This record gives sequence, structure tokens and C-alpha cells, in this order.
Amino acid sequence: MDINGSEVAWRFGAGNPSLEAASALSIRAIVHRLYGCVDRSNPRKLAPLGHGDPSPFACFRAAAPAEEAVAAAAVSGKYNSYPTAAGLTDACRHYNLLPEKGWEVDIEGVEALADENTVAIVTVNPNNPCGSVYSYEHLAKIAETARKLGMMVISDEIYEHCAFGSKPFVPMGVFGEIAPVVTLGGISKRWMVPGWRLGWIAMTDPKGILRKKKIFEAIIIYRGISVDPAAVVQGAIPQIIANTDNAFFTNAMNIMREAAEICYQKLKGTECITCPHKPEGSMFVMVKLDMSYFEGIVDDIDFCTKLAKEESVVICPGSGLGMENWLRVTFAVDPPLLEDGLERLKSFCLRHAKPQEAGDSVMC
Repeated sequence: MDINGSEVAWRFGAGNPSLEAASALSIRAIVHRLYGCVDRSNPRKLAPLGHGDPSPFACFRAAAPAEEAVAAAAVSGKYNSYPTAAGLTDACRHYNLLPEKGWEVDIEGVEALADENTVAIVTVNPNNPCGSVYSYEHLAKIAETARKLGMMVISDEIYEHCAFGSKPFVPMGVFGEIAPVVTLGGISKRWMVPGWRLGWIAMTDPKGILRKKKIFEAIIIYRGISVDPAAVVQGAIPQIIANTDNAFFTNAMNIMREAAEICYQKLKGTECITCPHKPEGSMFVMVKLDMSYFEGIVDDIDFCTKLAKEESVVICPGSGLGMENWLRVTFAVDPPLLEDGLERLKSFCLRHAKPQEAGDSVMC
């Protein structure tokens, strides 16, 4: 832990420079620091476009059964949990997504990165942070690539119920005959309860490959050493699943669809920002900054810091995701506040634009 005046910064991975540097540049850490840059004397309402937490907004209110179940579980004293420690290994190789193709996986890049030590392709669908939803055909290509390379697919499908565009969500598990699939899911997005940290792991392994390799046993062992969900969450789950009406889910997705459209249209109308693909799922969209447009702004972190100070708008810089001079914008915000926040973003861009020479025109 580093203490600098009144500011405290945690550093994980002490003794390992690469881990220490990575932990200092996390999304959570960056967004937290941006909130500290907001001018609290600014009378305008804070526009939190940096992290996907719809729970504070009435239009995305958690289902009533969830609230009631938490209240009941909190006083039950029926459940217990315990902490644990987990290690990190520098074992990931990051493949590219292709923005010009709707953020599809760069299949050729995956094949070039893989070697005899590579065991899995990890996908996120619907995608955070890009807002893409993969087609059946593209998922089939991923499965065929995994089969050819002799590996499994780990599919993060936490946003499976947050697909609101023209493409339907297709679970990776339908391709289990081609390559074994481990699917990750959870309750936080569908029920609008971020932070509850309760999820599941499902295996689609009709040919028994993962069982032969003892992957199933490894998952069971890990379950035994990982931290249990909080007591209130465990107590609430049965009530949430049994009593949440489908109208809640339909309403949430209708609002998300409206918000995504607002976000796309507003960003598309800002010349210094490029939105390569209209969001079709999750709660996020990635957009690219044209840094040549600005004067006095050096990179995406500088952009977001000054935006927070001047406009009370918090947006996550792409550097936290390894994408310098990109922005991750969430539209999981009350639509009127989202629209206002994006107007402030546009005003900020105009204010920091380089002076134009005679005859030049600016659209932003």
C-alpha cells in the first residue's frame, strides 16, 4: 500500500514488477480516481458513464423479489462464508478483436498466438467492452479453430440476457460437439444486481474430453477453496429466481435498447470520436479518440481526467483495457441523464479543439 498525503493506492503483486504495474492500471482503480477529479461544487448532476452499474437508476431498479429476498436473508443467519487466497500466473496471450467486423475474434491471430502450451480460447459474448453480439457463424468458426488447435473454449456469457440488437444471442455450448466448452454465467446483469458475485460454471462436453483431462475434478476442487457468496446473496437467490416477473426483464432490455441508440447517435455525431460498431448487447461501447483534433490533451487518461473535472462526466479511458486513446462508455444510465452527459462530452470536445485555420470547418 502506498500513502501519498490523504490518497491511498493499493499495489498487488509486490515483488513482481509486471503484476504491480498491471494492478495500478486497472479499470476499477482508474474510474475510482476519476471520481476523485469531479468538481463537487458543480451544480450539474454527475453523469457516470464509466462503469456499468444500472442499479442506482429508478428505471433499472432491481426486481422487487430481489429486494425483499435480501431483506429476509439478512436476518436469517442461515449461511456462512469464508475468505481464501488466489494466485496469479502470467499465462494469458491477448488476441485482437476486429472493430471493422463488429469486433469479431481475429481467428488468424488466434492461430498465430497458440502453441503447445495453449489450452483454451476465452470469449466474452455479448461483449464487454465492445457491445458486440457474435453470430452463429462466427461462433462456429471459433469452435472449429479450437478443435483444430486441440483446445477448449471458455465462454463468458454473463451478458447472455443483454442482447437487444438484430442478432440473437447464441450460447457457445451449442458447439460442444465440435470442441468442449466451459461456460461462465451469473445473476448480476440480468437481475441488475452488480456486486453480488454469484455465478456458475457449466460444462458442455458430450465427448467426455474435459472429464478425461480431469477438468471437471479441478473445477470441483476450486469450488471448495473459493470464497462463497455473501450470506444475504445465498438467502436471496431462491426468491429472486422464483418470483421475478418476465415484465421486469422485458422493461430493462427495452430501456437498454433505447439508451444504446441514444449513445450511438450522440457519439456518431461527434467528429473527434469514432464509433466503429453500434452496440447490440452488454452495457458498453468502445469508441476511438482522434487525438490530432485536440489541443492540450495528451492521451485518453488526460482526456477523461479533464472531462471529469470540467463536466462532471466520468468515462473509462481505454488504457485500462490496453487500448490507448479509446474510451469505454456505458449506456446503463437513465436515458435523460445519458443524453445530457453525452452533450457535455460534445461541448468538452469543442472547447478543447485545436484552433481552426481560415476555411476549415469543425463538426463535433
